[in-house]
Amino acid sequence: MVEVAVLGGGVGGLSAAHELAERGVSVTVYESGDRMGGKARSFPGPCSSCATPLPAEHGFRFFPGFYQHVTDTMSRIPFDDGSVLDNLVETTEVLQASAERQWTMSTNVPTTIGGFRTATSNLFGGPEVSGDEKAYFLNRIGQLLTCSEERLAGELDEVSWWEFIDADRMSHKYRQNLAYGLSQSFVALQPRRASTRTMGRIYLQLLQGMFDESKESDLVLNGPTSDVWIDPWTTYLESLGVDFRPNTPVTAIESDGEVVTGVRVDDGGTERTITAEYYVVGLPLGVLESLLTPELEAAAPSVAGVSHLDEAWMNGIQFYLEEDVDLVHGHGIYYDSPWAITTISQRQFWDGYDFDDHEGVEGILSVCVSNWNDPGIVYDKPARECTRDEIKTEVLAQLERHLAADRGVGFSADLVRDWCLDPAITFGEDGTVDGNREPLFINSVGSLKHRPEPATAAENLTVATDYARTNSELACMESANEAARRAVNAILARSDWSAEPCRLWQLTLPRSIEGLQRVDELIYRGGFPHPGAVSPTVWSGYSALRSLF
Repeated sequence: MVEVAVLGGGVGGLSAAHELAERGVSVTVYESGDRMGGKARSFPGPCSSCATPLPAEHGFRFFPGFYQHVTDTMSRIPFDDGSVLDNLVETTEVLQASAERQWTMSTNVPTTIGGFRTATSNLFGGPEVSGDEKAYFLNRIGQLLTCSEERLAGELDEVSWWEFIDADRMSHKYRQNLAYGLSQSFVALQPRRASTRTMGRIYLQLLQGMFDESKESDLVLNGPTSDVWIDPWTTYLESLGVDFRPNTPVTAIESDGEVVTGVRVDDGGTERTITAEYYVVGLPLGVLESLLTPELEAAAPSVAGVSHLDEAWMNGIQFYLEEDVDLVHGHGIYYDSPWAITTISQRQFWDGYDFDDHEGVEGILSVCVSNWNDPGIVYDKPARECTRDEIKTEVLAQLERHLAADRGVGFSADLVRDWCLDPAITFGEDGTVDGNREPLFINSVGSLKHRPEPATAAENLTVATDYARTNSELACMESANEAARRAVNAILARSDWSAEPCRLWQLTLPRSIEGLQRVDELIYRGGFPHPGAVSPTVWSGYSALRSLF
């Protein structure tokens, strides 16, 4: 029997273990923490005011319509009389708020011309961005839609999203609502650093989810992530024979310059070397970078590129409320929040979760902080320089600034009974932030060439992470799952193990634009710019598109 060691028990590692175990391969998963699931896991929160610990998350889960790999895996994890996939529920709205106003966008596909115009206007900055600027942004989207893959990889991977949409030439609200907006709040992409190739491809997928009846634009889980996904997943994998080794961090990957010869782990304070026929790396970016050696880089040159990849912080804070506040049936985006916060009120979706064990707690507001580098509104300090209590106070102040009752939905910090900050954020002796154990990879300008292939040149080493090269592209659960499938397919091919390869999907766009993409491919090969690549000062299409808004 083929034996595989999976290094890391996050979504990538668990996905690889799943595909291998279902094909009869012997799998052992080595995880540094005490719980499987990586950044997707949930964990026990505070219990000072209730009988049992409250549930807490690294950040809220978000399953957009273009996810296909991870949802296929979820459909194969038993849960009650169905599968874990049944635990995904659809949101219907997005709350968008600035310091001056609030507006709500439906996530349902519009059925009338008026509905289409409203949805498009809301997507492109809402009432605070001018028609001219929305029209120009739509021109940029049109260029992305008709770009060839060759131009995306060869030209637009070297251009930042900020530069591509001419953010410096536009108004403050254009920059705040469109340049940041979805990019920073939902997918942890920083627009000044993010590659247009990545940002553009994902933006198109998110837009397609809003207007394609065959896709759900925004799904969330109906309970704490570990309860309704990760724990049932590990239980199922154990039934298939997967051996889980928590609290066993990898300390070295040994190589002779051609293949991996063994992996050093810390097993309860004792260093030992484990061996297997094949190794799957599901480790965070910074961890793999710390394990690079000249011998490993010689055996698998593509992994050397991880030292050139960038990370950002996107971490959660949970507020446990004395009164449940729905806010909106979905996510909330706060455009004037200097810390780029987003929210979701959980109780309305956690229909199977029993709140009776938590006396005095009637609701949970999950908040993600996506910008840890800019000063806040209370202490005039970035989150990276704050204490734990200052982070709590600052986030609440930014929420209250956007959620004044006289502008629509109201929220008061007085409702908070307890709270929990993601324990991945660490603090120094002076009480201020000194690190983040779980940052996110971001697809910065020029990063494509540095991302490792899931199947490395080392015959017995593969990579199953969200920073590997995939069609899914983004640093997310979908990309980690796809990379895991590609890693498993490489192991199956290299070992001659008799089993069907894992299924893979492509990101799709409307078939009607394929011809235009082929035309652009010829134009790009000829060395010419895309026909839509013009600046806002010379483009004459404003009047034609302005009527949409």
